Amino acid sequence: MSAVHDRHAHAAELLSAHPDFRIQRRLLPVTAFHEAAPLVPSRIGVAIDVETTGLNHDADRIIELAVQRFRFDAQGRIIQVGVPRVWREDPAMPLDPRITMLTGLTEEDVAGQAIDDAAAVDILASADIIVAHNAAFDRPFVDRRLPAIAGKPWACSMAELDWLELGFEGRALAHLVSQCGWFYEGHRAENDILALLYLLSHGLPDGETILAKLIACSDQPTWRVNAVDAPFDAKDRLKARGYRWDAALRFWWKSISQGDAGAERTWLLSDVYGGYGEPAFIPVTACERHR
Repeated sequence: MSAVHDRHAHAAELLSAHPDFRIQRRLLPVTAFHEAAPLVPSRIGVAIDVETTGLNHDADRIIELAVQRFRFDAQGRIIQVGVPRVWREDPAMPLDPRITMLTGLTEEDVAGQAIDDAAAVDILASADIIVAHNAAFDRPFVDRRLPAIAGKPWACSMAELDWLELGFEGRALAHLVSQCGWFYEGHRAENDILALLYLLSHGLPDGETILAKLIACSDQPTWRVNAVDAPFDAKDRLKARGYRWDAALRFWWKSISQGDAGAERTWLLSDVYGGYGEPAFIPVTACERHR
């Protein structure tokens, strides 16, 4: 490190010690966040992010895919971080100027480019868990583009954790990372997966990492509740309780945790069905979640 950097680091330490200042540090590439303990079993995760031509999973296309493999132990500590792999892909359609403003990618950047299917599938197939910060958005695009890994388990760091309970405000990746004391240039896939790894490695006051919390949530089965043949006059009650309308299958549905299944069934039978019919409860694991 240079003398100038050392002086800046010392100044940052001085400011950090004062209650009127908070210091944020730029995210830098890492090879690990914790040392591996001898003979301790570990698992493989892959952090993933995509940039796309839009929000429609059926009509829009991936224009940038970034993946980064990491190894973590039973305590959710990241003990090894691989080299990020980033591919761009020509969507064979014009880019909306707003997408260029958001991602920084132009039509010239992606022209003639293509994802290396074999390399991407090899990395993703090796994962025990694939982690994205908005898996409900990323997974359908990835499953469609790389169907060979469509059955892999996914976890969503944005939706599966109760960030307020963990002491955070909001759930946007950049905002969460800033609350941990870091900053980065967002909306590029490679930067976003690095930020995700820093966030997952962050230690909480109870001694656990955010990754440990996420894995615990992901390992728990959830339920998709389909209010099949619910009376029409119950729609407002269902909507107010968080149910969403499936226009294709024509029923209201929502996802709930395993612990809420009993209470939800009781409410539906008494307040919706009134003795005529019953809902369908479908178990959902990480392999089906966020599709």
